[in-house]
Amino acid sequence: MIASWKLPRFVPAVALSAAMLAGCASVTPAAYRGQLPRLELEQYFNGPLTAEGLVFNRSGKVVKRFHVDMVGRWDGDDGTLTEHFTYSDGSHSERIWHLRRLPGAGPGRAYEGTAGDVVGTARGYAEGNAFNWHYTLALPVGNRTYDMRMNDWMYLMNDHVLLNHTVMTKYGIKFASIFIAFHKP
Repeated sequence: MIASWKLPRFVPAVALSAAMLAGCASVTPAAYRGQLPRLELEQYFNGPLTAEGLVFNRSGKVVKRFHVDMVGRWDGDDGTLTEHFTYSDGSHSERIWHLRRLPGAGPGRAYEGTAGDVVGTARGYAEGNAFNWHYTLALPVGNRTYDMRMNDWMYLMNDHVLLNHTVMTKYGIKFASIFIAFHKP
């Protein structure tokens, strides 16, 4: 008679955990190496630009629309991007990014940046037509401010259009996402 064989009780839990962790693996900018047109922040974010954007809550409902007028200026590896936001509720805000291209990033390009409402330093990396940017944003909501983790992905479509998708999290939980279409004349 052949004995029946059973898996130890912990094996399904380990397999499920491994599958979940594999699903958490994230795409890196290197996945876009060689994709054209090549995104050079110093070129695209230089001069006047405009953008239109949507903010989605975690359920996928649009909770805010906005327009951005901006101007970028670069001097070598150092850049400034001034953004003026106008929201669908009539409110306004401004963000001024101070950007720096870092030396020695290999085939890609590494950047860091600061802004008044960014906690610490933003860090990003560009490969091919894509740029991934991570930072913590001090987000005012009512009478409180929340530090939200931002995972920004930008994709250059052509010389004039760049699309941006951002996921906003706190404690690893998605709270909102943002979609922006940048337009360069």
